[in-house]
Amino acid sequence: MKKIVLAAALLLTSVATFAQREVGSLTIQPKAGFNIANVTKAGGDAKFGLVAGAEAEYQLGDIYSISAGLIYSNQGSKKEVDLGQLGKGTASWSPSYLNIPVVANVYVVKNLAVKLGLQPGFCVDKDGAELHTFDLSIPVGLSYEYKNFVLDGRYNFGVTNLAKDVTSKNSVFQFTLGYKFDI
Repeated sequence: MKKIVLAAALLLTSVATFAQREVGSLTIQPKAGFNIANVTKAGGDAKFGLVAGAEAEYQLGDIYSISAGLIYSNQGSKKEVDLGQLGKGTASWSPSYLNIPVVANVYVVKNLAVKLGLQPGFCVDKDGAELHTFDLSIPVGLSYEYKNFVLDGRYNFGVTNLAKDVTSKNSVFQFTLGYKFDI
């Protein structure tokens, strides 16, 4: 994980100017898609889940912007998972989260952005398990924009443990399609 974060940081600092929008502009982007989610160190299989929400993006400079959003994300694991003291999950263990991604975007070429940030999340449906309510992850990804349509792919590295005395974390690949509106 350290190598990926370091590579992303180096890429973010070594790019040419590829202005996307005017400095100071603000956009909003409704988006929907799917997750391929799993739980680390629990022995389950990856499962598909729904992801939907919206993000706002503020253009800080010619190639830099920051975005923040509110995203519903169905996560968890498929098949039986072992969560230690919490017991074993069911055949389709699907906790749901409201995530708040705060992401730095760097446009490395026209319409292509590299993304890195922090994502606090709040478990809103624990699907029968005694999970922590708060979840923190590090989103790393790419997005491509074509005529205001945005295809976004991210991997969310889980940072916090899912529950007390459990070392399992969320591990989520996320793919969305959105549409940007100028505000």
